[in-house]
Amino acid sequence: MRLFMVIAILIFAMPMTGFGWAEGTNILLDPNLMCKKTRRLRGKLAEICRHDSALLKEIINGINLGFRECEFQFRNRRWNCTVLRKSMRKILMRDSRETGFVNAITAAGVTYAVTKACTMGQLVECSCDKSHMRRNGGQPQMVNAATAEAALERQQRQQFSLEEQQYQRRQRYLNNGSSLTDVSPLERLGRNRKPGAGGKRGRRKFWDNIKFPQGEWEWGGCSDNVNFGLRHSRVFLDAKHRQRRSDLGTLVKLHNNNAGRLAIRDAMRLECKCHGLSGSCTVKTCWLKMPPFREVAARLRERYDSARKVALRNDGNSLMPEMPHTRQANKYQLVFADDSPDFCAPNPKTGALGTQDRECNATSYGYDSCDHLCCSRGHKHRVVAEYTNCKCVFKWCCEVTCEKCLEHREVNTCL
Repeated sequence: MRLFMVIAILIFAMPMTGFGWAEGTNILLDPNLMCKKTRRLRGKLAEICRHDSALLKEIINGINLGFRECEFQFRNRRWNCTVLRKSMRKILMRDSRETGFVNAITAAGVTYAVTKACTMGQLVECSCDKSHMRRNGGQPQMVNAATAEAALERQQRQQFSLEEQQYQRRQRYLNNGSSLTDVSPLERLGRNRKPGAGGKRGRRKFWDNIKFPQGEWEWGGCSDNVNFGLRHSRVFLDAKHRQRRSDLGTLVKLHNNNAGRLAIRDAMRLECKCHGLSGSCTVKTCWLKMPPFREVAARLRERYDSARKVALRNDGNSLMPEMPHTRQANKYQLVFADDSPDFCAPNPKTGALGTQDRECNATSYGYDSCDHLCCSRGHKHRVVAEYTNCKCVFKWCCEVTCEKCLEHREVNTCL
């Protein structure tokens, strides 16, 4: 009996992080698993899984987009973001930099794919963002930099108003004696603080990076509906963690998910087109547009390099820097809790595949250099013959014909 009690205590004392990450791993590697047990789902997630196959398809496309871009961004590094299931599953079971980047890039990918589908008219429940045109009876309106910023300020105030309503609902939960497990970890993090507390000083605005044209211009066109993409990325990727007990892995995952979504929103740019006779710019029409996803991914890769290591505060509901006298990570930065392996040698426990036989650059001094990529083991040099397309000619209409040319290429691979 005493032995049974000891085993039970050990089981309940185990941290929940590993279990949470295993579940999250399944969602990223097979998003359809999220919707297989629809009877247990509630709210918006249940609606997506049961009735909105088009939106679910875009969400899955976004996750795949994130993984493809992850492979591209890390193609020349020791960890090359391989999508081999056994390796990636092990990687995602740790709260490392790599896990943080994968979570951020997939959250950004879902936001991007859903937002783009809205703009292209592929989803019935959303379209272009025409909130600025509604204030002018549905017609494009003439604005300048000052009035455009004022319009975006109003839009953000509406968002803060929505957050205030959510805050009031959280307060009612707590006043009614509801347990903290009824509130999501991110909501718990701010349960004693109203949104926007601390004043306007230092508040980062997503339009700070937008370059408004000089003079007056027409706000029209089809702006990307990024707010719709943000909401549904949050619904799908964060839903499983809403009712779970707060722990370090959950808070790290939710933080990095949000950082990935904000990377899309904060990269919005103004795209303009001139109208007039003989190419003159009598009227300039502008709209908000997302940048190419590769630019967003490159920015997230930079944040991967500068990610902050964090630990759980004593309250169990928020993150803090692991090292003393270190600045708190803001919501745009990536965070991690576990150190990464060196990925030099294969290790089935960590998911590392090693760098043996990886191609390297003998003349580089960066991450793709043979010295760094091969972990100082050395490399072998060889010359390979390859047939490539050459002397291509365009034939009207519409065909391109090429010859095959034999080329010799120098290849260096790690030992």
